[in-house]
Amino acid sequence: MSKHRLKEWVAATRYWSFPVSSMPVIATYTYLFSRGLLPIEWRSLAVFLLSVLGVVILHAAGNLLSDWADFRSGVDNEQAFAVPNLVFGHFQPAEYLRMSIVLFVVGSVFGAGAVLLSTPAVLWIGAAGVLLTILYSFLKYHALGDVDIFLIFGVLTVLGASAAATGNIVWDALVLSVPLGIITVSVLHANNTVDIETDKAAGIKTFAMLIGAKASALLYQIYMVLPFACVLAAVFAGRLHPLSLLCLAAVILAWKNFVQAGQYGEKGLEAMKGLDQGSAKLQLVFSGLLSLGLFIAGLL
Repeated sequence: MSKHRLKEWVAATRYWSFPVSSMPVIATYTYLFSRGLLPIEWRSLAVFLLSVLGVVILHAAGNLLSDWADFRSGVDNEQAFAVPNLVFGHFQPAEYLRMSIVLFVVGSVFGAGAVLLSTPAVLWIGAAGVLLTILYSFLKYHALGDVDIFLIFGVLTVLGASAAATGNIVWDALVLSVPLGIITVSVLHANNTVDIETDKAAGIKTFAMLIGAKASALLYQIYMVLPFACVLAAVFAGRLHPLSLLCLAAVILAWKNFVQAGQYGEKGLEAMKGLDQGSAKLQLVFSGLLSLGLFIAGLL
C-alpha cells in the first residue's frame, strides 16, 4: 500500500459521497439543539466529533469493501461504468480489502469513544450499522441495497447520533430519516440505474433492474421531490421548526438533477450518469441548510 499516495487513497474512498454519512449526524445534532435537548458541555462536542469522524471513516471502509466485492464478483469490469482503480490495475484487490479492514477498525475505535462518553445504546446501533455495511454488497446483489442504505444512513445514523448526544434514543429525531435517507438512497439508485445492463450481465439483481430503466429514471425524479415534501409536511405538523424551510433553497440543485433524469427518453442510460454525485451534492446543500435553520431556531 505504500506505493500509493495519500490523495490516491482518499480518491479511492469516494470522498465525494461523505456528505451522505456526515450530514445526517450534523442535522440530528442541530435538531436536538432546536428542541433544547442537546447538553451544552465539552462532552457533547467531543461526542459530536467522534460521531462524525467514526461515521465517515466507516463509510469510507464500506465504499472500499463494496468496490472490492464488485470487482471480485465481476460486477465491475471494463465494460461497466465502474470505479477504474481495480478494473485497470491501479490498485490490487488485496490492497482495497486490507485498507477497508484498517478503516473499519479505526472507525470502530472512534465509535467506541462515543460509547464511552455517552450510552451503551450507541454500541448496539453502531454494531448494527457496521453489520449492514459489511452485508451491503450481498444485499445489493439481491435487490435490497436501497433498503440497506436507508437503514444505515437514514435510520441508524439518526438514532445513533441522538443517543450519543443525549444519552437516550430520541425517537422523534426520526422525522429527519425520511428526507435525508431518500437523498442518500438516490445516490445508490442513480448508480445502479446506470449499471443495469452490466449488472444484469454479471448475474446480480438490483432494485433498479427489477423495475427497469425507465421506471428507475422516474423514481429518481420522485426522489428529488420527496425530501422537500417531507420537510414541508413535518413543519406543518409541528414536527420541525419553520426555519427548517431554509432547505427549500436546495430545490435548485434538485431541479437540475430532476431535469437530467427526465432526459432518459432522449439519451437513455447516459442521462443518469453523474447523478450519483449530483445527489451527494444535494445532500450536502439540503442537509446543510436544514441544519442551519435548526441551529438558528435553537438560538432563538
